[in-house]
Amino acid sequence: MGSDLAGNDNWQMTDTEAASDRSRLVTWEDPLIGAAKAKGMSGLEYIEALIDGSIPPPPIVNLMNMRVVAAEVGKVTFTCEPNESHYNPIGTVHGGLVCTLLDSVAGCAVHTTLPKGQGYTSLEIKVNYLRPVLADTGTLTAVGIVTKPGRRAAFVDATVSDEQGRLVATASSTLLVFPIEA
Repeated sequence: MGSDLAGNDNWQMTDTEAASDRSRLVTWEDPLIGAAKAKGMSGLEYIEALIDGSIPPPPIVNLMNMRVVAAEVGKVTFTCEPNESHYNPIGTVHGGLVCTLLDSVAGCAVHTTLPKGQGYTSLEIKVNYLRPVLADTGTLTAVGIVTKPGRRAAFVDATVSDEQGRLVATASSTLLVFPIEA
């Protein structure tokens, strides 16, 4: 960049740098629409409604180029299209994108096991990164599988694979299960 960014909020780009700018427009619908509808549905019904488009996806889905593509009780599959807007300072897709993808499939997998009136939140996630992801890696596929559902806590294993089927990352996660108000 035109100057050292560390600790400087007023940096300027040179004309050469400005000429290579890239941009990405992210749009989303009101996230409270889906949240309100979720209260009256089982978790599986809610995830199926996301898949068929009858409920708008949460904003994070569009921001990260993710999509819920399949769900059954205890298992959810997402796809993700990484691009250079996800890059970190060393020129690879930031691990946070992969972690967010893993956290999302883990949470949604648990959601499919919950009855109406129950919600969840992540308590912890442990991620193992196995290979780098680049903008040209292609579509990532993430699968979350509940290993132990529960009334208070649930446990999930999740994986992310690249377009060639190579394992990119794995995770294990613990989620808190709790009642939500209708």
